[in-house]
Amino acid sequence: MAAAEMERTTSFDAAEKLKAADAGGGEVDDELEEGEIVEESNDTASYLGKEITVKHPLEHSWTFWFDSPIAKSRQTAWGSSLRNVYTFSTVEDFWGAYNNIHHPSKLVMGADFHCFKHKIEPKWEDPVCANGGTWKMNFLKGKSDTSWLYTLLAMIGHQFDHGDEICGAVVSVRSKGEKIALWTKNAANETAQVSIGKQWKQFLDYSDSVGFIFHDDAKRLDRSAKNRYTV
Repeated sequence: MAAAEMERTTSFDAAEKLKAADAGGGEVDDELEEGEIVEESNDTASYLGKEITVKHPLEHSWTFWFDSPIAKSRQTAWGSSLRNVYTFSTVEDFWGAYNNIHHPSKLVMGADFHCFKHKIEPKWEDPVCANGGTWKMNFLKGKSDTSWLYTLLAMIGHQFDHGDEICGAVVSVRSKGEKIALWTKNAANETAQVSIGKQWKQFLDYSDSVGFIFHDDAKRLDRSAKNRYTV
């Protein structure tokens, strides 16, 4: 499903309601009393009811995770502060969640907000992530909201040619700015990783170069880990 197709649209505008009322057999009075409501026909009510209940399934179910700086400061083991926030599997449920959570520019300093395929935890130790790596993009503070949304839409809309390689994404808020990282599951598959990196830049219209770091390198070398691929 293309990201553009996921934009929310109204399902039944005022003009259609008036036509439906006409089809019900009566004329619509242009001079309604204040507070008076035009009664909908049974057909119209039935249509609207069905429209509301129809949902559009995604290729995969996804889970939002939150890691707060306060919880991280108290954790006894890395990753123990991660909190499962919400799992969704339809376009409508995604928008319902997205419109009711803080976007990156509103998150507290030190917070990490993740969106991963259901049953994959955003941890290096997760079996699906263990042999993977990450692409990373950097943004000025408060400037990653749109790129975060486009990243989510590209992921859940299955827009990547190698979408099965993607585990999820995380946005991190730090004092010097914000970072978005795209996690993949098979770092050694250079063809797939380079394709993902190039498409991600294209989707976000991101002009700077981005690098890919293997999880194994990050665990061994921490901040000294070098990019294995760059696009």
